[in-house]
Amino acid sequence: MHIGIAEDDPDQLELLKLRLAESGHGADGFASVATAIDGFGRHRFDLLIVDWMLPDGTGAELLQWARRNLGWEIPILVLTAREDEATVVAALQAGADDYVVKPPKPMELLARVAALGRRSRASALAVLRLGAFELDIQRQRLSMDGAEVALTQKEFDLSSYLFQNPGKLLSRDHLLDRIWGIHTDVDTRTVDTHVSRLRKKLGLDGT
Repeated sequence: MHIGIAEDDPDQLELLKLRLAESGHGADGFASVATAIDGFGRHRFDLLIVDWMLPDGTGAELLQWARRNLGWEIPILVLTAREDEATVVAALQAGADDYVVKPPKPMELLARVAALGRRSRASALAVLRLGAFELDIQRQRLSMDGAEVALTQKEFDLSSYLFQNPGKLLSRDHLLDRIWGIHTDVDTRTVDTHVSRLRKKLGLDGT
C-alpha cells in the first residue's frame, strides 16, 4: 500500500517508514496539518496514519478535513501518546478507523495496518447502486437499466471513483492524480475528454 503519514517528529516518522517498508509498504510523511492537507489532497494514498497532536493543529482537524474531502473509503489510523478513553472516543468520532498508542509496537502497528487494508479492499468489492446505474467493482462492470455499458479501463476507473464520491466537487487536477497517478505525463485536457466520453456513454450529456 501507499501510505500517507502526518507526524511531526522526524525520528518517529523515519521509524514508521522503515517499519512499513519492511512489510512492503511505501510511505510519504508530512510534518504538519497544513502540509498533510496539501499532500493528502495532491497524491493518492491507500491508507493514512495521523498523529493526534501536530504543531499547527490537531489530528481531529485533519481527520475531519480528510473525511470531507477524501470520503470514508480511505482507512485512517490515529497515533496518540494518550490512551485515556476520552481521547480514543474523540479520535473515533472525528473519523478514525483505529488507533495505536505511542510508541507503537512494531508488530501491532503492522497488524492493524494490514487489517485496515483488508477491510478497505473488502468494502471496495461491493456493488454500488445509484439511480439507474449499478457498479460492480470486483467484476469491473457498469450497468445502466440492467444493460452493461462498454467502457475503456480508464473510463471504468473514472466512473468508479465518481460513483464512490457522489455530490462532491472534484477538480481536474484531483481526478488526474487519482485516476492517472502522480507521475503521469498527461494533462488536464485528458480528464475533460474522458469525462465527456463517459457522460455521453451514460446518457448524461443532455442529448
